[in-house]
Amino acid sequence: MEKALKQFLFEESMAHSYQPSQSIPVCNLLHLLCRPHLNPPLQFLSRVLLSDFRPKHEEKKTKTFPIVIGVVGSVLVFLASGILFWRYYFKAKSQREQDHKGLDLQTVSFTLKQIKAATNNFDSGNKIGEGGFGPVYKGQLADGTIIAVKQLSSKSSQGNREFLNEMGMISCLQHPNLVKLYGCCIEGNQLLLVYEYLENNSLSRALFGPENSRINLDWHTRQKICVGIARGLVFLHEESRLKIVHRDIKGTNVLLDRDLNPKISDFGLAKLNDEDKTHISTRIAGTIGYIAPEYALWGYLTYKADIYSFGIVALELVSGKHNMNYGPGNDYTCLLDWACHLQQSGKLLELVDYKLGSDYNKSEAERMIKVALLCTDATPSKRPTMSEVVGMLEGIIAIPDIVPNASSYNEDLRFKAIRDHRCFTHSQSFAGSQVHTSTSTGSQFETPFASAHGIHETNEEVTG
Repeated sequence: MEKALKQFLFEESMAHSYQPSQSIPVCNLLHLLCRPHLNPPLQFLSRVLLSDFRPKHEEKKTKTFPIVIGVVGSVLVFLASGILFWRYYFKAKSQREQDHKGLDLQTVSFTLKQIKAATNNFDSGNKIGEGGFGPVYKGQLADGTIIAVKQLSSKSSQGNREFLNEMGMISCLQHPNLVKLYGCCIEGNQLLLVYEYLENNSLSRALFGPENSRINLDWHTRQKICVGIARGLVFLHEESRLKIVHRDIKGTNVLLDRDLNPKISDFGLAKLNDEDKTHISTRIAGTIGYIAPEYALWGYLTYKADIYSFGIVALELVSGKHNMNYGPGNDYTCLLDWACHLQQSGKLLELVDYKLGSDYNKSEAERMIKVALLCTDATPSKRPTMSEVVGMLEGIIAIPDIVPNASSYNEDLRFKAIRDHRCFTHSQSFAGSQVHTSTSTGSQFETPFASAHGIHETNEEVTG
């Protein structure tokens, strides 16, 4: 009966479903199941019996087919991914090369061979720090010149952007209070910036570094450093052909030469100042604790933002204390809070670094503190220009009697800053041993990611 039933079912299927183009005869079960003369038991048997009817060699082909399809599909996906990757890689590389060739380089172009020889092939023993976008090495050229080499990652869009920014700006800026860029190297996948090497590292290291690396800065030196930073900013804001907003003025970006003269460094975040366009459609760039409130909260960027940052650095200079070395347990959230309180109570000179004792010029110290408070006014229009700052520091211009207080939104910014600071330093002390070397020319900076509060631009809409 089984044989007869198989023959019947096969004949039914052939009569209704077989097509010459098919390699095997199949039973159209839908057709059979719809035929009224097939009762339910027969319908069930049709399913069972026909499963044994398929020829063995055809069954083997059917089992192999999905495997072949899977392998071929995987190969095609791999090839497509590879093609897309190489297209992206070469397009990005071509764009980088086009950008670099478009630079009007006014500096020396070094070969990779020269840089390798100077740094002993980037020997780890010559590494003097880790910057935001790559390591920094100390080197010596064939003529004996000591250099600092910043190695930027060509694979990083931010490293590439910083390279273009530095080359496009600092290469055409020459001033005694700006770090000097000797040249660059663009070879293969290497993006290298070559700076003058400054023996005394950074102002931040001199003030807050490990005990064995701190420098005993007397009052005269502190006054000289403060005025020097101000003169460098006057040049950037008012005197240079390109009017530039640095955006990251802080102690780690102020380097000190052999004679402790200050030089502003690290122009990777700098922007040209456009007086007609003050609102910046990018993520905020800079370092919390030094960023002007109007820029941090609303993205309004003018040269007044640098003036605010300068005011914070001036307070650090006169006090010997870090602006962010405060916590919720303290009476004040930051150094600026303390300075404002002392100003209100008429005790400004209590801010002066205790290590100086009485060996400082009281009138100069009071001027420096008052100028710093003017520079950190919450209202940008009330801040003086940097040329006015120089005049006030030198006693040429009178300082206004009324020193403004911080506004409520400035207070909010400080609490946010101290919260972020404490979150980062929960498992790390603010010890001098945490000090590392800065993004350029061997300067030092506290803890990775821009003094634990750095906000690097990551996304422009024209990305911070």
